[in-house]
Amino acid sequence: MSGIAIQETVRRYRTIASLYRQTAAFRPAQKWSLLAQAYDYERLAIAELEAHYMAAAT
Repeated sequence: MSGIAIQETVRRYRTIASLYRQTAAFRPAQKWSLLAQAYDYERLAIAELEAHYMAAAT
């Protein structure tokens, strides 16, 4: 993938994570599951960046 595609994917993952966190603020009954979803998307964003930089380093 190109650098621009990686950036777009990371931006998308982080946007989704942000929406989950915002939703958690307004839905206390589902708060923990929503925050877990946000955490998962943040991890996907980090993994995407790590994979890109590891591939570039080799």
